[in-house]
Formats: sequence, structure tokens, C-alpha cells
Amino acid sequence: MPETLIWRKFEELAPRELYALLKLRCAVFIVEQACAYPDIDGKDPLASHLLCHDGSDLIGCLRIFAPGAAARIGRVVVAPSARGTGLGRRLMLEGLAEIGRRWGDVPVDLSAQAHLERFYAGLGFARVSDDYLEDDIPHCDMRRVAL
Repeated sequence: MPETLIWRKFEELAPRELYALLKLRCAVFIVEQACAYPDIDGKDPLASHLLCHDGSDLIGCLRIFAPGAAARIGRVVVAPSARGTGLGRRLMLEGLAEIGRRWGDVPVDLSAQAHLERFYAGLGFARVSDDYLEDDIPHCDMRRVAL
């Protein structure tokens, strides 16, 4: 069955979708990365969420935020079973496209785990900060300028 991508505002998420989204983020960001941090950060209600399903399984997601100084992409996650398939890139390209559809040509910011800097650079992002620790994981801020 082909992957399906769907956008949902927070209030449009069905209970099962929200549960699957939080379960996937918990499995990767907290359990797999052995990082106790507050994934439920109060920002999900302000975001639009991209969900990627393979059949009934949620295999990837991300969230976007309306621009202030820049639009923002966050909580990009791919299930272990879908890694190495290009799904992360497809999610990011769809996230950037949706930002363009909604808000036009605006800069886009994200906080990247430092080991993923090259991945995000391949999507037009450039480092704009030194490394810093966020929840004991090296990160850097990156920006994709308006094109």
C-alpha cells in the first residue's frame, strides 16, 4: 500500500491520530534516544501536523508553525522501520511546500540534531548557531532563507 501524507491542524487530529503521533515521538525521541524531556511542550495546539501513514501505521510526522521572524519546522520523526527510504526528505519537502502554500516565500528555521546538519543542508538550510546541548543531545540552529 502506498504511503499517504495528510495535514491536520491540532483540533482536527482524531484521538487515534494524536495517540499515534505522540506514541511515535515518544518511541524515537524519548525511548530510542534515551532522553527524558517534555515532548508534550504545549506547542502542538499552535502547529499544523503532517502525518505519513503506511497502511494504518504512522511512520513519520512533523509539525510546522506560522512565521514570526520565520516559519518553523519541528519534531521531524521517522519510524525505525521506514528509515533509509527517503521518507525524512519527503516529509521535509512537503513541509516546505506547505509553508510556501500558506505563507509564501518566507525563511524557515529549525533546531537540528547536530549529526543531521548535512541532511538539512541538502534541503537548503544553513547553520546559524554554534552547537548547543538540548536535552543532552548536540543541536544547532539552521535557517533556510526565503528564495
